[in-house]
Amino acid sequence: MAIEVGTKLEGKVTGITHFGAFVELSAGVTGLVHISEIADNYVKDVNDHLKLEDKVLVKVINVDKDGKIGLSIRQAVDKPPGEQRPERPERSFNRDRDDRGRNDRGGRPFKPAANRMTFEDKMSRFLKDSEERISSLKKNTEGKRGGRGARRV
Repeated sequence: MAIEVGTKLEGKVTGITHFGAFVELSAGVTGLVHISEIADNYVKDVNDHLKLEDKVLVKVINVDKDGKIGLSIRQAVDKPPGEQRPERPERSFNRDRDDRGRNDRGGRPFKPAANRMTFEDKMSRFLKDSEERISSLKKNTEGKRGGRGARRV
Protein backbone atom coordinates (compact mmCIF):
# COMPACT_ATOMS: atom_id res chain seq x y z
CA MET A 1 0.00 0.00 0.00
CA ALA A 2 1.51 3.32 -1.10
CA ILE A 3 1.42 6.16 1.38
CA GLU A 4 -0.27 9.22 -0.13
CA VAL A 5 -0.73 12.73 1.20
CA GLY A 6 -4.10 13.19 2.90
CA THR A 7 -4.67 9.58 3.94
CA LYS A 8 -5.43 8.71 7.55
CA LEU A 9 -3.63 5.73 9.00
CA GLU A 10 -3.16 4.08 12.35
CA GLY A 11 0.32 3.72 13.72
CA LYS A 12 2.37 3.00 16.82
CA VAL A 13 4.69 5.47 18.57
CA THR A 14 8.22 4.06 18.35
CA GLY A 15 10.30 7.03 19.48
CA ILE A 16 9.90 10.34 21.27
CA THR A 17 12.23 13.34 20.91
CA HIS A 18 12.11 16.96 22.03
CA PHE A 19 10.89 17.99 18.54
CA GLY A 20 8.23 15.32 17.99
CA ALA A 21 7.46 11.62 17.85
CA PHE A 22 8.25 8.86 15.38
CA VAL A 23 5.28 6.73 14.39
CA GLU A 24 5.58 3.35 12.66
CA LEU A 25 2.93 2.87 10.01
CA SER A 26 2.01 -0.29 8.12
CA ALA A 27 4.78 -2.29 6.43
CA GLY A 28 7.44 -0.95 8.81
CA VAL A 29 7.46 2.57 7.34
CA THR A 30 8.18 5.29 9.91
CA GLY A 31 7.09 8.94 9.83
CA LEU A 32 7.54 11.95 12.08
CA VAL A 33 4.81 13.84 13.91
CA HIS A 34 6.29 17.27 14.61
CA ILE A 35 5.60 18.75 18.06
CA SER A 36 3.39 21.43 16.46
CA GLU A 37 1.17 18.72 14.93
CA ILE A 38 0.50 16.73 18.11
CA ALA A 39 -2.34 18.78 19.60
CA ASP A 40 -4.34 21.94 18.91
CA ASN A 41 -3.06 23.59 22.07
CA TYR A 42 0.57 24.43 22.95
CA VAL A 43 2.74 21.35 23.55
CA LYS A 44 5.70 22.03 25.80
CA ASP A 45 6.76 18.40 26.24
CA VAL A 46 5.84 15.56 23.88
CA ASN A 47 5.86 13.10 26.78
CA ASP A 48 2.83 14.86 28.28
CA HIS A 49 0.75 13.80 25.27
CA LEU A 50 2.30 10.58 23.96
CA LYS A 51 3.99 7.48 25.36
CA LEU A 52 6.01 4.77 23.64
CA GLU A 53 3.89 1.99 22.11
CA ASP A 54 0.75 4.24 21.99
CA LYS A 55 -1.58 3.56 19.07
CA VAL A 56 -2.44 6.82 17.30
CA LEU A 57 -4.45 7.91 14.27
CA VAL A 58 -2.35 10.11 11.98
CA LYS A 59 -2.84 11.97 8.74
CA VAL A 60 -0.10 12.06 6.12
CA ILE A 61 0.84 15.72 5.53
CA ASN A 62 3.76 15.33 3.15
CA VAL A 63 6.08 12.77 1.61
CA ASP A 64 9.54 14.06 0.61
CA LYS A 65 11.57 12.82 -2.33
CA ASP A 66 14.07 11.22 0.01
CA GLY A 67 11.34 9.15 1.70
CA LYS A 68 10.66 11.25 4.80
CA ILE A 69 7.02 11.19 5.82
CA GLY A 70 5.41 14.09 7.70
CA LEU A 71 2.46 13.15 9.89
CA SER A 72 -0.14 15.00 11.96
CA ILE A 73 -2.25 13.81 14.87
CA ARG A 74 -4.24 17.01 15.26
CA GLN A 75 -5.32 17.08 11.60
CA ALA A 76 -6.41 13.42 11.78
CA VAL A 77 -9.15 14.28 14.27
CA ASP A 78 -12.38 15.34 12.56
CA LYS A 79 -13.79 18.45 14.18
CA PRO A 80 -17.48 19.25 14.09
CA PRO A 81 -18.24 22.37 12.03
CA GLY A 82 -19.36 24.32 15.12
CA GLU A 83 -16.05 23.86 16.93
CA GLN A 84 -13.81 25.52 14.38
CA ARG A 85 -11.64 28.37 15.54
CA PRO A 86 -13.49 31.70 15.39
CA GLU A 87 -12.17 34.27 12.97
CA ARG A 88 -10.02 37.00 14.44
CA PRO A 89 -11.61 40.42 14.56
CA GLU A 90 -10.28 42.87 12.03
CA ARG A 91 -7.75 45.25 13.56
CA SER A 92 -8.03 48.89 12.76
CA PHE A 93 -5.19 51.41 12.77
CA ASN A 94 -7.13 54.04 14.69
CA ARG A 95 -7.92 52.50 18.06
CA ASP A 96 -11.06 53.44 19.95
CA ARG A 97 -10.30 56.28 22.30
CA ASP A 98 -11.99 57.26 25.51
CA ASP A 99 -13.23 60.74 26.42
CA ARG A 100 -9.71 61.84 27.52
CA GLY A 101 -8.20 60.94 24.16
CA ARG A 102 -6.43 57.85 25.49
CA ASN A 103 -6.47 54.57 23.66
CA ASP A 104 -7.88 51.39 25.16
CA ARG A 105 -4.49 50.48 26.64
CA GLY A 106 -4.14 53.70 28.63
CA GLY A 107 -1.39 55.27 26.53
CA ARG A 108 -0.64 58.94 26.04
CA PRO A 109 -3.41 61.21 24.83
CA PHE A 110 -3.63 61.62 21.08
CA LYS A 111 -2.28 64.95 19.81
CA PRO A 112 -3.55 66.27 16.51
CA ALA A 113 -1.04 66.90 13.74
CA ALA A 114 -1.45 70.70 13.99
CA ASN A 115 0.88 70.88 17.01
CA ARG A 116 3.63 68.87 15.33
CA MET A 117 6.60 70.20 13.37
CA THR A 118 6.78 69.59 9.66
CA PHE A 119 9.64 67.69 8.09
CA GLU A 120 11.11 70.90 6.65
CA ASP A 121 11.11 72.54 10.10
CA LYS A 122 12.87 69.56 11.63
CA MET A 123 15.42 69.48 8.82
CA SER A 124 16.24 73.20 9.12
CA ARG A 125 16.66 72.86 12.90
CA PHE A 126 18.97 69.88 12.40
CA LEU A 127 21.11 71.73 9.83
CA LYS A 128 21.42 74.77 12.08
CA ASP A 129 22.49 72.65 15.08
CA SER A 130 24.98 70.64 13.06
CA GLU A 131 26.55 73.77 11.52
CA GLU A 132 27.02 75.27 14.99
CA ARG A 133 28.65 72.10 16.29
CA ILE A 134 31.00 71.78 13.33
CA SER A 135 32.11 75.42 13.57
CA SER A 136 32.87 75.08 17.30
CA LEU A 137 34.86 71.90 16.65
CA LYS A 138 36.86 73.62 13.91
CA LYS A 139 37.69 76.55 16.21
CA ASN A 140 38.94 74.20 18.93
CA THR A 141 41.06 72.03 16.66
CA GLU A 142 42.65 74.66 14.35
CA GLY A 143 45.10 75.88 17.01
CA LYS A 144 46.16 72.35 17.87
CA ARG A 145 47.34 71.47 14.40
CA GLY A 146 50.94 71.61 13.46
CA GLY A 147 53.99 69.54 13.00
CA ARG A 148 56.61 68.75 15.57
CA GLY A 149 57.38 70.87 18.49
CA ALA A 150 55.78 74.12 19.48
CA ARG A 151 53.90 76.69 17.51
CA ARG A 152 55.75 79.04 15.21
CA VAL A 153 55.30 82.70 15.68
